[in-house]
Amino acid sequence: MSVALPRPGERPPATGGPIATIRTCVVRAPYRRPFQISSGVSTELISLVAEVETADGAIGVGETSPMTAYTGETLAGVTAAVEEHLGPALIGLDPLDRAGAHVAMDVALRGQHVAKAALDIALHDLAGRLAGWPVTALLGGRVRDRVPIAWVVGLGTPDEMAAEAADYAGRGFRHIKVKGGHDPERDLDLVRAVRTVLPADAELCLDANEGYDLSALPVLARMADAGLSLLEQPLPHWDLDGLARLRERLDVPVMADESMRSPQDALEIVRRGAADVLNIKILKVGGLHPALRIAAIAEAAGLAVKVGSMPELGVATLAALHLAAALPGATVPADLVGPLLVRDEPLAPSAFAAADGWVDVPTAPGLGHDL
Repeated sequence: MSVALPRPGERPPATGGPIATIRTCVVRAPYRRPFQISSGVSTELISLVAEVETADGAIGVGETSPMTAYTGETLAGVTAAVEEHLGPALIGLDPLDRAGAHVAMDVALRGQHVAKAALDIALHDLAGRLAGWPVTALLGGRVRDRVPIAWVVGLGTPDEMAAEAADYAGRGFRHIKVKGGHDPERDLDLVRAVRTVLPADAELCLDANEGYDLSALPVLARMADAGLSLLEQPLPHWDLDGLARLRERLDVPVMADESMRSPQDALEIVRRGAADVLNIKILKVGGLHPALRIAAIAEAAGLAVKVGSMPELGVATLAALHLAAALPGATVPADLVGPLLVRDEPLAPSAFAAADGWVDVPTAPGLGHDL
């Protein structure tokens, strides 16, 4: 049997035909309790859902969630970016050419990673459905069938946060992340209170969301002595030299989050020796395609990876789940709890219903959501 190869300069036709239509809608779900970090508070999780359809009627669904307190981006801005610039740039393209899609989006609009992530996720979902493969297969295959996940405790009183941490540790979560960043001394009390109620085998992470400066070093050292397992983004995102100094002087690993929004940021963090762990949030970096590039940099540098969350609802959380299952270096439990933080999760209610510190990776084609 002979196979007709494309001529030089030609491209084989894409299964499903070219991208023909892009639709968006807004989905909202109230938090079980207001979700607060050092830069602000949210009472509901608001997502923009993007649907990419080919000329032959094949559909992929993506999602993005512009948590304004974290990214500074608004729902209106992200929606306009998708509908007026990024979506039109993809019309007529091969839906399987995800690298080409990012080139087209970057030409159409600089930055706007949160908006680009919605379309990137939709294209991965579409490609998986067309191929009959789960998204993990598009990312290189799965190294784990179940992904350990962390429970994330938003800001509250130390007693409230310790009670929530103990509750979820009792449900099977063995990695607890608590939010801090307003006051190092108060956060030291928080670490002590939470560590006291956790099982001995549970890990404790403190996320300061850029809330400290270098004067907090003595208190951070006492947190390490009090049983802190991981310290996330203690300093402003631009202070890589400060992060490197903390990393040299602390007996606890340092994780970069807000400092790391692109492969170029990841490379600079490695060059400066500013972190032990990179927190890869799909929405923050622009989708699964750039996330893989960042993960390759981390692997080459010997850094561990956490797959993080902003948080999001079920579709984007499923995308992060597939990424965590496909990365050998994703050894820090993933922050994939967005669907668990809200009431009546509307996008993938069955995928996370049985989460007990672990989530099974879907094997259905695409992302495996219920839409």
